[in-house]
Amino acid sequence: MAPTHDALVARSLAAVWHPCTQMKRHEAQPPVAIARAQGPWLYGTDGKRYLDGISSWWVNLFGHSHPHIQAALVDQLGRLDHVMLAGFTHAPVVELSERLAALTDLGHAFYGSDGAAATEIALKMSAHYWRNTGRPAKSRFVGLAGGYHGETVGALAVTDIAIFREAYAPLVRLADTVPSPDARGAAPGETAQDVARRAAAALEAWLQEHHSTTAALIVEPLVQCAAGMALHDPEYLRLARALCDRYEVHLVVDEIAVGFGRTGTMFAHQQAGIRPDFICLSKGLTGGTLPLSAVLTTDAVYAAFYDDDVARGFLHSHSYTGNPLACRAALATLELFEQLDALNANQALAQRIDAACAPLSQHPRVRHARRIGMIWAWDVDTPLPDFARRYHQHAMARGLVLRPIGKTLYAMPPYALDDEAVQCLAHGALDALNATLQEES
Repeated sequence: MAPTHDALVARSLAAVWHPCTQMKRHEAQPPVAIARAQGPWLYGTDGKRYLDGISSWWVNLFGHSHPHIQAALVDQLGRLDHVMLAGFTHAPVVELSERLAALTDLGHAFYGSDGAAATEIALKMSAHYWRNTGRPAKSRFVGLAGGYHGETVGALAVTDIAIFREAYAPLVRLADTVPSPDARGAAPGETAQDVARRAAAALEAWLQEHHSTTAALIVEPLVQCAAGMALHDPEYLRLARALCDRYEVHLVVDEIAVGFGRTGTMFAHQQAGIRPDFICLSKGLTGGTLPLSAVLTTDAVYAAFYDDDVARGFLHSHSYTGNPLACRAALATLELFEQLDALNANQALAQRIDAACAPLSQHPRVRHARRIGMIWAWDVDTPLPDFARRYHQHAMARGLVLRPIGKTLYAMPPYALDDEAVQCLAHGALDALNATLQEES
């Protein structure tokens, strides 16, 4: 007999340390036990149904339990579950690497387990490249104000969100930051492109002084998600690419959250027409089924490690690097983009969601209502210091999973919403906002 909802929650609190959570808060708001998931819906062990409005931390693309991905995993499990990738190879990792190279115009995919691992891989590769080419002083990094690239110690170095890194400051070699091109920072009369150019000018001034010790600039292209879905104009990426070329600094694009169609194109940086030196991928890579990340880079970077000297090689690994099951899930996910014509289909879906969410976007307490591709965000004018927690509770009570970032409400749903789900998202989000605002007094 399956455990009851309350029993499973109690056992979880006794045995599991949940991520990104102050566990004491679960005294008042216990975690929700989920029994199964289908399409955009999560089904609790208590019989309640929830619309997954944030794709389970932005990983799910085509809906939960998608039959095409499931079938691929079952087939792969009957063939090869795992083999170490040091000294061995297998068809799924080769085929996935070829597919990703064709999509990104970069090559030699190196695999990790998650987004933070991808960040660290890219940073290590960049600094090691400069060491191998006789310029070891180029070992520092620069990122954008408000940038987020993961929470392991190396990734925290380029993450500019204080709550994640202050406790670990003695362990972290902090990178420098330059102004964000966040379009919300526009002065009266300025456009988003003007803000991008102003931020790029600040980057240029910084590189003029520090390029000799800088290995790479790392950027979340078009959307800084953890900064409250801060959108910027593609002009910034174009100018940053030119500046990195001029000052001999690598450009790393962190597409972990914004890749695989989230911004309307397969990868966000493609809207700027640029080619980065490194691309970091994860989250949607496997359609939300298994942990996997990848870093792809240029032939020039790869060539700098190709040598008889072992110490000049990239000596980074983990036991499940390039796991066949995860790679097969990723291949099945890429196949769905073609079978469903997903990028074009998402344009029509986004217009339906726009129309349904119009009352929310026009709400008198909403500022900077914005969308790019399949990402929506609304800044809420409220004095409530715990707006995010209160809103989340009201949304859950309405069968909707939404977790604001500070006072920014956002939605990043799977690409699998039917009319019922669209209405649930739009009406639930608006009702939850009104209910939260009523608590201000």
